[in-house]
Amino acid sequence: MRSAPLVASFAFVLALLTWLLLNGLNVNSARYDTQLQALGDFNRFERGMTREVLTARAGLSRNYDGLVEMVNAYDDALTRLRDTADLDAEQTMAIDVLSVRAGRQESLIERFKSRNALLQNSFAYFALFSDKLSESDSRPLVTASSALAAAMLRLTLDTSDAAARQVEDRLEELAQLQAPPVEKDSVSALLTHGQMLHDLLPDIDFILKTLVADSNNREQDAMLAVILKRQLAARASARKTRLLQYITSLLLLTGIIYFGMLLRKRAVTLRRRATFEHAIANISMLFINSSNERIATDVEMALHQLAGYIGADRAYFACMVGTTMQTYRWSRDDVAFEPGWPERLLGLAPRFDGGDDGIVYIPKVNGSHRHDTMNLLAEAGVSGWLCIMAAYGSRDCILGFDAVRGGALTYWAEVSLFRMAFDAIGNAIRRARLEGEKERLQASLQHARRMETIGTFASGIAHNFNNIVGAILGHAEMADARVPSGSRPAANLAEIRRAGERARELVEQILSFGRRGEGRRERVCVKTLVDETRSLLAASLPSHVKFEVSETADMAVVAGESAQLQQVILNLCNNAAQAMKEPGRIELGIKTHDLSKPLAVGRSEVGPGRFTVISISDPGPGMDEATLERIFEPFFSTRPDGNGLGLATVHEIVEQHGGAIAVQSKPDAGTRFDVWLPWGESDEPEPAQYGSEPALRGAGETVLVIDTDPSRLLRYEEILAALGYEPVGFTRLAEAIAACRAAHARFDAALVCHLPGGSSLDLAAALHDAVPDLPIILAAPSTRDLAMPSLKTSGITELVHHPLVSAELAGALARSLVASVRSGRLRRAAGAS
Repeated sequence: MRSAPLVASFAFVLALLTWLLLNGLNVNSARYDTQLQALGDFNRFERGMTREVLTARAGLSRNYDGLVEMVNAYDDALTRLRDTADLDAEQTMAIDVLSVRAGRQESLIERFKSRNALLQNSFAYFALFSDKLSESDSRPLVTASSALAAAMLRLTLDTSDAAARQVEDRLEELAQLQAPPVEKDSVSALLTHGQMLHDLLPDIDFILKTLVADSNNREQDAMLAVILKRQLAARASARKTRLLQYITSLLLLTGIIYFGMLLRKRAVTLRRRATFEHAIANISMLFINSSNERIATDVEMALHQLAGYIGADRAYFACMVGTTMQTYRWSRDDVAFEPGWPERLLGLAPRFDGGDDGIVYIPKVNGSHRHDTMNLLAEAGVSGWLCIMAAYGSRDCILGFDAVRGGALTYWAEVSLFRMAFDAIGNAIRRARLEGEKERLQASLQHARRMETIGTFASGIAHNFNNIVGAILGHAEMADARVPSGSRPAANLAEIRRAGERARELVEQILSFGRRGEGRRERVCVKTLVDETRSLLAASLPSHVKFEVSETADMAVVAGESAQLQQVILNLCNNAAQAMKEPGRIELGIKTHDLSKPLAVGRSEVGPGRFTVISISDPGPGMDEATLERIFEPFFSTRPDGNGLGLATVHEIVEQHGGAIAVQSKPDAGTRFDVWLPWGESDEPEPAQYGSEPALRGAGETVLVIDTDPSRLLRYEEILAALGYEPVGFTRLAEAIAACRAAHARFDAALVCHLPGGSSLDLAAALHDAVPDLPIILAAPSTRDLAMPSLKTSGITELVHHPLVSAELAGALARSLVASVRSGRLRRAAGAS
């Protein structure tokens, strides 16, 4: 019973509002406004059609696009006028009159378009042949054509009968002339187009006069009077409801104020959204100008800016690149990260429901029961959490924000905007990684060219200088047999032999520097290698120099050639001993390092992964900055008797093993060399570690091989099989591309061998177009004609020497497969089985 008055009041208000609505809407008023607008458009477009016709007749317009648009708009205005008209006979009759007028206007326009097109064409040809005849050698012909042109000009301005008859007379005079044979065609063409102009000009002017004569407003005025009469009647009816509308407006004022407050809140939200989008744009611009060296700093700066919008104390971006995790962090000065945070979030985040967009937003973390997943956040000191995960494919990247000391994150409904920040940061990191890969490939190309030059130079010395040295030593021995021992000539011959032996040693060092690693790579225990080298150093080091091993890592293992690595230690220790003029000791230390992200070592970059570091230090005189810049250059030496190949050979061997070398030295403060070498695989299974490099032997990966010579292709397949890979050879490119397209993930790498005629790059480019993400290794006998842009376009990731060398090919394949693992492409054989 109590609800009955409320229902009655609601029904009364509803009825009142409905009545006011029906009486105040004045639907007919809107229709009349539409009719007035359509009628105005009809008049405007009709004038526009006349203007376009006059413009085309004057030659100021070369096409009818504007006229066609005007005609279409003219018809549309008439259609709208007819659609909005009511059913009374007066309006229908007025619209029918306008329709007849519109049809007459459009008919005249179509007639004008066809005539004017012929007119413009004839004008062009008439002018062309008139100019041609004006240069004729026949004076009567020139006079007649000039008179015809003058008459035609008058006709274009005045299409009266007198002007037309004058053109006819000039045409007849020209036709009666005996033109030279060479001018007959021109005279004929001029007469033809002149006659057409004589016929077209009066017709077109008649059309224009008709259009202008029809351009009056009698029909429009009649239609306007009908519309205004209907509109005034509708307005008179609407006045009666205005008072009640005013009273109702007062009642609705409270509602308007309420909605105004809602709009203000929405405006604040939009302003905040615009500010955030502006910040995202600034971050994107920051990344555009970012370099590989600054990417970490720029990402941290972006995290700092983004954290301020949501009141976070910590911000981070973590992603998996192959088996390596890359993490970028920012936190307030008095807030620290928990151990393992945010690394373990990659496994924790998918346990939360991020929806289709992959966003988890928890302004305040509250665990409801003992097994609630939110308790994991609370245990890490997180009281508010925002996490954006990759919304596509595997969720191996996250952008996170933590509230630690504030108790909760600032509530914001527009958290979906952080998806743009996630994409901007992720794209910047991927671009930096690609830039690094490009720089590495360019450095590899430059290195290959340099080593090819050194190898050619060393080969020439080996074939020429060794013959000369051999002849010197042979003749010295024959002369020594005829000279009494102890005599002055015998002493001179001994000096000659010593000089010849020294020259032979120099040639061997040059050959060792220029020779590529051809030895078999194997696991080498660094401690055992150092113990073997110690005995060699004991016999070669001066008496005032002592050699000590200060610290060792018993389990340190590297993958490489034992003899070459031993040469590295020998060269560094001998170089240190030669620099020490006073008694002292050379210290060698062995350590292992696990890198979670790339680290700059000297002029190179290593990691991520596990590395063995061999450090050799001496208390010698040290080196200044200028010397440090050049110590690894071939043939650069600070000693008068040095040949400048010792440290250059060390640098070459270390880089061939995928490592890097760093030098720390100052004048009078000694020198320290740190040799970083990738960790070799152990016989015992080890726990998986982020960033571990694969061994130089394959693990059953499938390698596509292209070579046009079947016998050579078979030999290369045997080399790959011996290295632990599964080769699939092709002698034709079409078959290789068909195999790739049939099974896109079948191959892990491709080897394009040298082909006669220099078509190897073309084959690589075609293969790269078919499978863009497949690593391609190019085997070439020379790198002199290769350019970085062509290599990049062809998809080349590594260069090896042709004919193939097992050790060099193994290293190139290992590096290419590591890059594939980091990009997430490689289909490991173990995972496929």
